[in-house]
Amino acid sequence: MTQALTSTHDWLAIWSAARGRLRRDLGVPVFEAWIGKLSLLDFHKGDLKFGAPRPFVRNWVANNYVGRIEKALRAEGGIPTSITIVLAASETPTVGGGLVSEETSSTASVASVSVLSPHHALANRREDGLRGTGGQALFSRAPDPTMSFASFVEGQANGLALRASRAFADGHADDVSLLYIHGGFGFGKTHLLNATALESRRRGWRTLLLGAEDFMRQFLGALNRKETLGFKEELRAADMLLIDDLQHLCRSSSTMSELLHTLNAYSDLRRKLVIAADRPPQQLETLGLDVRSRLLGGMVIALEKPERDTRLGILKARAEEYARKRGQARIPDEALERIADLEDASPRDLIGFFNNLTLHAELTKNPLAFSAAVDTIVRRGAVARKTSIEDIQRKIADFYKLDPRDFQSAQRSRRVARPRQVAMFLAREITLRSLPEIGRRFGGRDHTTVLHACRRIVALCNEDPTFKQEVDFLKQVLGKGS
Repeated sequence: MTQALTSTHDWLAIWSAARGRLRRDLGVPVFEAWIGKLSLLDFHKGDLKFGAPRPFVRNWVANNYVGRIEKALRAEGGIPTSITIVLAASETPTVGGGLVSEETSSTASVASVSVLSPHHALANRREDGLRGTGGQALFSRAPDPTMSFASFVEGQANGLALRASRAFADGHADDVSLLYIHGGFGFGKTHLLNATALESRRRGWRTLLLGAEDFMRQFLGALNRKETLGFKEELRAADMLLIDDLQHLCRSSSTMSELLHTLNAYSDLRRKLVIAADRPPQQLETLGLDVRSRLLGGMVIALEKPERDTRLGILKARAEEYARKRGQARIPDEALERIADLEDASPRDLIGFFNNLTLHAELTKNPLAFSAAVDTIVRRGAVARKTSIEDIQRKIADFYKLDPRDFQSAQRSRRVARPRQVAMFLAREITLRSLPEIGRRFGGRDHTTVLHACRRIVALCNEDPTFKQEVDFLKQVLGKGS
């Protein structure tokens, strides 16, 4: 049988044999959950139409098992020209069995996947991730196309992590299934994960990129809906799974258990798993000893503070890109070198500084104003190097006769809330930390809470001169002039 078949007997026999093959290949539980629920509705000129009893089964099979079905059919002598999964009016209890009437078929809801080559299913996987319950994207976090390996500036502090990420994306790290990258805020962890995901997808890998909070939220949602089997199957269907900000995973026994099962599954299947966090595994005490032990069994690499050459390279790369987009626009090398001298500036900080410079250059078009902007950025960076959020919390708490731990609490009394807002405002003014990072240091609060606090303090300073003097005094205590 070397041509597309039209005989009812032939296609039903082929589908029956293919079902048996799929049962052996996938295992009985998986087969019964997904393939066993399909019925063969039509096969006109090799265009096969399968019916699924529910939208979830239809979407899941269409996005995860069409390639396996095609392969099994070809192994049994069938050459389908297309495979379509539709929502059938009812489950037909035959071997994929009986044909439904044309009227029933015409009212079915269609999820179509055309088979153009033996590797068609892989080529047609949606780039925005696998599909989840009810046709909604389970993981909608797609890689940022600007965060590629080409845009990552290599240096002594990040060279090893970059080479390891490339090896995983290229499929060369055959002996290691887990890569764990850790480093401070803004050191480039997310950039490397995005670049790895982009490259692996370019090579045709089924790749999932998600944050730890995404993992937790989606799993708990599936748990509440009693759809954990679908969640597990979808998560493990990827060739590479990348999890960012693992430190944000909350301490929940069910979530920790699922994470451990995922780590074990990827290790057993020899599939690739890349994880990023702000600290090494042994310091993530909320994850539990078993999870930390599994993480330490992989390749653990630290992203260190970038040295001056790397800092300058990051700024020059941004300047070249800016010049290409703006024609003759150019940021003086002297300004870039002064900012590169800020020893504790992370790559993220440097990009923020550079954006401030370009904004001043475009708005003022005044060399003196631009020079003043450089001075301000350098002064702010120098102060931020000496002052941490913890320093600010400690000094503000001492001034208002509070315990620094009060800033982490849920207390909303004016006695605590106003000093907390002042501390958030000064952290934003003095340090190089972003709003989300500041919020996490104040008891895991949202970035909008920090923004509200900053706006509130500014308004109060405008309304109350005495309060403004108080805030200015605290700035001076912390090493920041008013």
